[in-house]
Order: sequence, then structure tokens, then C-alpha cells
Amino acid sequence: MNAASVRMVTRSRSRGSGSRQRAVGEEAAPLQRGEAAAERRKSHSCVRRQQKAQRLNVAYEASDGEKGENTEPLRAPGWEPQDWRQQLANIRTMRSGKDAPVDQLGAEHCYDPSAPPKVRRYQVLLSLMLSSQTKDQVTAGAMQRLRARGLTVDSILQTDDSTLGMLIYPVGFWRNKVKYIKQTSAILQQRYDGDIPASVAELVALPGVGPKMAHLAMAVAWGTVSGIAVDTHVHRIANRLRWTKKTTKSPEETRTALEEWLPRELWREINGLLVGFGQQTCLPVRPRCQACLNRALCPAAQGL
Repeated sequence: MNAASVRMVTRSRSRGSGSRQRAVGEEAAPLQRGEAAAERRKSHSCVRRQQKAQRLNVAYEASDGEKGENTEPLRAPGWEPQDWRQQLANIRTMRSGKDAPVDQLGAEHCYDPSAPPKVRRYQVLLSLMLSSQTKDQVTAGAMQRLRARGLTVDSILQTDDSTLGMLIYPVGFWRNKVKYIKQTSAILQQRYDGDIPASVAELVALPGVGPKMAHLAMAVAWGTVSGIAVDTHVHRIANRLRWTKKTTKSPEETRTALEEWLPRELWREINGLLVGFGQQTCLPVRPRCQACLNRALCPAAQGL
């Protein structure tokens, strides 16, 4: 073995544990000049990557036993609308009177508080089914007529379609709602012992029940915040205030966009707050921007 070979064997053995070990007695072939330069660049690159990795600070949620000087708290992802806290505070101020139709005639006011819990929950769901594409005043009137006859799963199933239609008219799409109410009531009797489901997935599987109704039913009937209930008012106002990262085309798309940034502790409040604001001030046509405290902060108001 010549001197050059001895030097190469020594160099190979001095590498880290990740290098491939040569068989006993195997001679290393001498590196050509280009190969040696490539080896040096590879070695320097590895060192730089190791140094960069050592400088990298990783933020994570440490347990009590792991907390120390080098750990950072987990931070929520970044985007949120400009001025949204001030806009929300202004809407709360404008809604402080609680005198919008939703405040007296919404789903939480349409059921019989003296009825058994199971019946109350059913009445909440029914009022939400009636409320789609319908003003609160019309929904409340229909619920009063239904309750006057004793509003339970059994009573609805015993009512013929013609009579049920007369009782709920003139709610929007009342003919379809007669069909959906009958179908849903039958499912509740057969599968849930006359109660309503306690999950959004099961609620939206019922005929005539959409995501907004399901989330409101979870909040009002079960006392559980499962998501933001978005109707046409919330959808319209969220886009006017630019509370979505990009323009949304449907209430369900708006719900997803809002839930990405709005703190969860505000989810229960936001529906009633914005619905009343939409009924009184931020109207679909000719909104009352001059009377709105957000007129200087609302992007939509700047174009009016």
C-alpha cells in the first residue's frame, strides 16, 4: 500500500458514523482533483445546514415540565380584518337597545318555555325550519298558530297536509316546508324518540334543515356552540365590512371564512348581533350608512 492510499484510508475512517465503512484490506481509490473539490463543497454545505438548524427556534406548546427559557408560546395564524374590533364595538353600541325583530321574535322566543325539554327542542327546530326565507314576524305568527293546537311531534304527524299548510302560511316556500316538516317529524319519532339530534351532522341530514339552522338549534336547543350561524344578514354584512379574506358567494362559505379568524368566544353572540344590525341599519337595499357608527370604517360605505 503506498502513502497516498494510507492517507485516503485514514481520511475515510475519520468521517462521521453515517459514512460507509470499507471492507478490511480494501484500498481507497485516490480522488481526482474535481472529485476532491466536490467533496469539500459537500462537507461545507453539511456544516452550514447544521449551523442553520441550530439557530432555528421552533415555537410549540410545551408541557409544564418542558417550559424553559428557549421555548416560545404557540401563536395563532395571522390574518384578521382591519379595524374589526372597533367595528364590532360600534355594532354592539348600535344594538344595545335590543329592539330589532330578532330580539323579540327569534328562534329562542318561539317555543313554549313551560313545555317538557324534548318538546321545547322540537319547537325550536320547527321555528328554524319555518324561518328560512321568511321574516321573523311571519315565523312568529306561524309558530303561535301551531302552538295553539299543541305543537308536538305527534300532533304534527296527526295533522293533514292541507291544515298544516294553512297554519304556517304565508311563510316562504310553505308548500315545501309542509313536506319537510312532516318528513322530519316522522324521522324524529322513529329514530330519536321524538327528540331532535344533538349533533350538526345529524341535524343537517334531516329534510329541510340547513347548516345555519343546525348551528342555531345546537345553540338554542342544546346550549352548545358548534359553529357560527350565517344567514343572509350575516353573509351580507361580513362581506361589506371585509370580514372575509376574499369575497364569499354563499352563507356557508362565509361561515367557514369567519370561523378561521373570529375568536370562538364570539361565535354565539355574532349571529343575533349582526342579524339585528342588518334588520335595522345595514339593510340589503339602501343601507342607512349615515346613521351607522362604522361609516368611516366600513369599506362598502366609502363607495356610497
